[in-house]
Amino acid sequence: MEKVRLGIIGIGNQGGSYAMRMTDPEMNWTPEIVLTAIADINPDRIAWAREKLGSGVTLFDDAIAMMDSGLVDAVVVTIPHYDHAKYAIAAMQRGLHVMCEKPAGVYTRQAREMNEEAAKHPELVFGMMFNQRTNCVYRKTRELVQSGKYGRVRRANWIITNWYRSQYYYDSGDWRATWSGEGGGVLLNQCPHQLDLWQWILGMPKKVRSFMRYGQWHDIEVEDDVTTWMEYEDGHTGVFVTSTGDPHGTNRLEIQMDGAKIVVENDQLMLEEFEQLEQNWTLTNTVPFASVPSHTVEVETDGQNPQHQGVFNAWAAAILRGEPLVAHGSEGIQGLTLSNAMHLSAFLDKPVELPLDEDLYYEELMKRVATSRRKEGGKAVFTDTASTYGGTKTE
Repeated sequence: MEKVRLGIIGIGNQGGSYAMRMTDPEMNWTPEIVLTAIADINPDRIAWAREKLGSGVTLFDDAIAMMDSGLVDAVVVTIPHYDHAKYAIAAMQRGLHVMCEKPAGVYTRQAREMNEEAAKHPELVFGMMFNQRTNCVYRKTRELVQSGKYGRVRRANWIITNWYRSQYYYDSGDWRATWSGEGGGVLLNQCPHQLDLWQWILGMPKKVRSFMRYGQWHDIEVEDDVTTWMEYEDGHTGVFVTSTGDPHGTNRLEIQMDGAKIVVENDQLMLEEFEQLEQNWTLTNTVPFASVPSHTVEVETDGQNPQHQGVFNAWAAAILRGEPLVAHGSEGIQGLTLSNAMHLSAFLDKPVELPLDEDLYYEELMKRVATSRRKEGGKAVFTDTASTYGGTKTE
């Protein structure tokens, strides 16, 4: 195989953007991937693809038919969340490589089933679209935290409220922001990247206590305002705050360690290095209001932040030559576990301990699905996501 023949399942905002970039010869966006087919159940999207993508891309109104056509070696799954695992599993069962959009599913039982199927097919390359792992500032932050040089993590805080969405966004599809169509709100749509980065950098907590507002800022039934407290096995804590209701929000990750403070904001990494570990300094200090002497360190990174393009090209290289992925698909369950635990804590109005009670979460989610309402007359509206490809915002 010289190039990977790709089929896209779902030509909405994300799938449509991928298709446009992959078929633009001037961009040469994915030199080792050629888009050969797309599948979408929406006739309007098929018509759009016929007009925009050219005769080299075969169009299907059924994803299974596309996967059975012999025209593709791999698929990317870019459809509403509940069906991510379903079509990823179907592809693996047909011997196709898979790239799954975030999140890995709506509930962890789905992701676990997908991972179990992937384990049966070690010859296939299963990737997850965690494009924020390509950002040099987060890669370097992880390296600093896990190096051991600065001791323990004491506290972490992430305020990620620059996800502002207007009512028009939520009205652009009848499935959006519904328990039955999307399975959640800001945690499941916008924040899977940050939840993945949180566990990738800091690991998984042992306890979660979450407070949520449902439709606080919009006419929706799912959460658009979240504050979560987390506790870790070694006693350190974390706070995660997110919303789609702040017109000019913040994206600031702050990690306090024994020997340093790390801040990531505006795609900049700041490291304040302590001259001693705090627990050593405090034993000899004799000045009541003094703090640990410190200095700012200029942190070098490789400057690379290839985002979705980087994830796709690494996936192609993994398929063709066995090179490393940005994120293996099996890792998607971790951030989804955090999301599910946050929801369950809010549903029950009490702390939730990990490992998660998956059956209880599913039961509580289905209660909300049973009374979920779809917006009448809702129709998917394609929005080019080009402006999000170099930063942190997708979908």
